[in-house]
Amino acid sequence: MDIAKVSNGTHDAKTRTDNGCQVSASTPYTVIMRYLIIDLEATCWEKGTRPGRQEIIEIGVAMLVSPADPPEDEFSAFVRPIDRPGLSDFCTQLTSITQADVDRAEPFDKVFPRFIGWIGPQPFQWCSWGAYDLKQFRTDCRRHNIAFPESFENHINLKKRFAEHMGLRPGGMREALRRLELTLVGTHHRGIDDARNIARIVQAKPELVA
Repeated sequence: MDIAKVSNGTHDAKTRTDNGCQVSASTPYTVIMRYLIIDLEATCWEKGTRPGRQEIIEIGVAMLVSPADPPEDEFSAFVRPIDRPGLSDFCTQLTSITQADVDRAEPFDKVFPRFIGWIGPQPFQWCSWGAYDLKQFRTDCRRHNIAFPESFENHINLKKRFAEHMGLRPGGMREALRRLELTLVGTHHRGIDDARNIARIVQAKPELVA
């Protein structure tokens, strides 16, 4: 369990509320750093896929309170694309996400605030396999005129860190699992399943988020 902050306290006997709990201002307290392992899925095509054209269609998150322990919580939501609402056959075959899945979903400007609310006020460090997810969040925030959260600039590229730690060229999540002798669980290219698998890599190598 990682300690994000330890207050030195004060001599003031007043109390304050921290996340709904009354804490004496004269008593040292701790705030736990949470690690959000995030994986996005987005619209794609067999030909013509490029970052500015893609839209998020799934947000999958596994929350770790300790890098070495199983996820404490998860967030999973489909997202309805607005610019090109029809999924390509290639996209459905790659991700297993269907047209019905996204047709029933809310658009990004509704899902993203709900996601931010789920994260809550406590400090967090978010991580993904590569820099793609960071760039795609920025793209969709611009598309929907949503201010990109300052807290999201604090990002760990786990693909890069894993490669540096292992002395390898950067590779895919599936290859990292193989090198750690871990079996892929769930469906590859489903956001929530990939987030869970990346969390397992972090559990095996907690120094990646140190």
